Amino acid sequence: MAFIELDNVSKSFGKTHVLSGVSLQVEKGEIVCIVGFSGAGKSTLISLLSGLERPDSGEVRFNGKKVTEPGPERGVVFQNYSLLPWLSAFNNVLFAVENVLTKLSKEEQIAHTERFVTMVGLSHARDRKPSELSGGMRQRVSLARALAADPEVLLMDEPLSALDALTRASLQDELERIGRLSGKTIILVTNDVDEAILLADRIVPLGAGPAATLGPECVVDIERPRDRRAINHDPRFRVIRNEVTQYLLSTRKKRRPESETASVAAGTALEVPT
Repeated sequence: MAFIELDNVSKSFGKTHVLSGVSLQVEKGEIVCIVGFSGAGKSTLISLLSGLERPDSGEVRFNGKKVTEPGPERGVVFQNYSLLPWLSAFNNVLFAVENVLTKLSKEEQIAHTERFVTMVGLSHARDRKPSELSGGMRQRVSLARALAADPEVLLMDEPLSALDALTRASLQDELERIGRLSGKTIILVTNDVDEAILLADRIVPLGAGPAATLGPECVVDIERPRDRRAINHDPRFRVIRNEVTQYLLSTRKKRRPESETASVAAGTALEVPT
């Protein structure tokens, strides 16, 4: 029995058929990255796994039980931070701890929150409100909040997509470290193949929509910890990158006129690197 599972799941919104026959199994402690184009249905996939959306057909299961609603065992990190603007960085994290880890004493809740604020490198900014933080710092608060609630599965919906390149690279390194040390089961969706190779145990591409489905998985058998400078020279990195990218491009080509496909191949309309 898989720890978390999508079983032949399909989902539409009105006349738009987003996902079709999607099946995925994720084992406990595994880090899986789902890579695909913007608009392919990656966020819908995270919403189904979290219980925020229900499938039209098929089932989502967590630990063998059907998922019908959100639960504290499945934490979500969104693209847009979703922080409470009137609370400080520290209190945004503490708010989640107070509402989920209710058996801890007040002193234990504060100490627990301190640990995760420190883990993401925000001790110096703990008293700042979201409006006083940079985008990268807000995403660190969001990540600390999700981790501090101690979910069994961490679902990440393109959490770094809105950041500048340098901040994104810094947080990718942070996620690689946290994922490796925490032992959490993590499912991350992204449109960045290099990011997926840096972070994942396994990459599963999501083909271009409409009616997107998952393609052949690719095991990232590159030793951890992974250094972004060294990994670029690893022959296995290049093989994985090529396999995932070529599959994604092939699905896009089937759904686009030839003139559009040419621009995709040239890198002007594709958000995964080639």
